[in-house]
Amino acid sequence: MTALTNDGTSSGGMAATPSRLASGLGLAVVSSAAFGLSGPLAKSLLDAGWTAGSAVTARIMIAAAVLLVPGVLALRGRWALLSKNLRTILAYGVFAVAGCQLAFFNAVNYMPVGVALLIEFTSPVAVIGWMWLRRGQRPTLVTVGGAAVAAVGLFLVLDLVSGASLDPLGILWALAAMAGAAVYWIMSADEGNGLPPLTLAAAGLLCGGTILLVAGALGVVPFAASTDDVVLAGASMPWWGSVLGLGIVTAALAYVCGIAAIRRLGSRLASFVGLTEVVSALLFAWLLLGETPRLVQISGGVLILIGVIVVKLGEPRIP
Repeated sequence: MTALTNDGTSSGGMAATPSRLASGLGLAVVSSAAFGLSGPLAKSLLDAGWTAGSAVTARIMIAAAVLLVPGVLALRGRWALLSKNLRTILAYGVFAVAGCQLAFFNAVNYMPVGVALLIEFTSPVAVIGWMWLRRGQRPTLVTVGGAAVAAVGLFLVLDLVSGASLDPLGILWALAAMAGAAVYWIMSADEGNGLPPLTLAAAGLLCGGTILLVAGALGVVPFAASTDDVVLAGASMPWWGSVLGLGIVTAALAYVCGIAAIRRLGSRLASFVGLTEVVSALLFAWLLLGETPRLVQISGGVLILIGVIVVKLGEPRIP
């Protein structure tokens, strides 16, 4: 029989077992850490003369190339799954991959990275709202409380108490990134389509990268790149080091682990565990860019973890 995860998506079986929960949390942390590395690597390329469009496209296409063969093998000859889920793959590539990444990179051109992250990482609230409105899953008071604690933690981690000027266009781009992130959490949790995580990640990345390439060729997305060395951890290194890191670690590894984690945890819980990406981003910015986190930011990271735990406690029990 097929069980349902805590947000109503098909899990294909033992969704509530401790081993599935533990592996899901482990994969989610790996995915968040990998995604968090993207900020410093991307910034090194942007400082070297790359545009957001070229950096995002290179990241996505490299990841698609890395996952193409594993994604095909994971199908085990079930080619009908691709044609059957063509709309799903297209939507995933457009919104959860290309749209989300490109929107965030454009947002940071108009506002501080911290503010853009804060807006994007309100996506768990959108996920809770979606599960409530579309599937009738009203969040418990404990879940709402955990969300509030995590929100306070985000505010402290991003250190916004000093204030920041907000550009309306930047806010729109950040909201678009938030919507794309919500689509990522919700669509990745759906096991009913039968697509293995490797296949969904590979197909979605290939689709999203192709769309960006076409947009760049038409001049819709500005493309510019440079072969100048990039600076990380105070040292110069070849530009292709950052590009490969973006593609292999922050995209291929991050998406595969993320999808696998979401299918174990459900989109609602996984989206809150994903808030730890902000903490990872701060740590990598400290190590690679010399941006030392303040005590208030460390305190915020602790609150985020507490909020995630509280959200888990508020999740409904699975029969």
